[in-house]
Amino acid sequence: MALRNKLRKGLLFVVTLLLLAAFIVPLVMIVINSFKERLDVVRNPFALPKTFSWDNYVEAYQTMNYSHALMNSLLVTIFSVLLIVAFSAMLAYYLVRWKSKLNNVILMMLVASMIIPFQALMIPFVSIYGNLGFLNSKFALMYFYLGFGLGLATFMYHGFVKGVPKELEEAAMIDGASRLRVFAQVVFPILKPITTTIVILDVLWIWNDFLLPSLVLVADDARTLPLSTFYFFGQYTSNYNTAMAGLVLSIAPVLLFYLVMQKQIIQGVTEGAVK
Repeated sequence: MALRNKLRKGLLFVVTLLLLAAFIVPLVMIVINSFKERLDVVRNPFALPKTFSWDNYVEAYQTMNYSHALMNSLLVTIFSVLLIVAFSAMLAYYLVRWKSKLNNVILMMLVASMIIPFQALMIPFVSIYGNLGFLNSKFALMYFYLGFGLGLATFMYHGFVKGVPKELEEAAMIDGASRLRVFAQVVFPILKPITTTIVILDVLWIWNDFLLPSLVLVADDARTLPLSTFYFFGQYTSNYNTAMAGLVLSIAPVLLFYLVMQKQIIQGVTEGAVK
């Protein structure tokens, strides 16, 4: 038994190292190649740079119009996540507390909507909303993210709201609190673990999304960070070294967000798993 346990732990350790390498190696390669010359990236992308220079980052910052693209990404991500959290939490609360056949149908439709891939909706999406004049607007993009993210978030909140004791709400209503105040001050704070999980998933999804913004944001001054990296790829040339530097600049805010919020993220995910 002792030998079997050692073999099992050793195998688990090896598998963990392989998974770690699968996630870390691509990121390391991006950072290494961001310091190289363009020809050096093409010749041997696995080699270390001969000299470490920040010229690629300076060029990428200027080409991407980084500060403007960063503000666009922050604006779209923050407000989209806030809208998804607010509307999905209230909708899940309504579906749980006011039970009816119609509410069951609404919940099933939300769950069913997650099965449909976005790629199947691309052409009618651009055609219909383009004719309505909804394209090339960051606020329209937030509205679209709300629509595409509402189903999963509502489904996740729905399971958690079921675990909230009704007695807490009844006690608050006896004290004179309105239904909206009960939700905001009693129910929603209890949903903190699942809220943290939803925020993490949606921030990563919206911040790194390329396909939907590429269909909605046509003007150059409205581009987000993922769209700005497209500047480095032309019809006949590709500046891989500056593109790698641009990718590092695009990833940096998300990594900073994770490092700052690491304790809250781990706590929220852990509490959600226990729940």
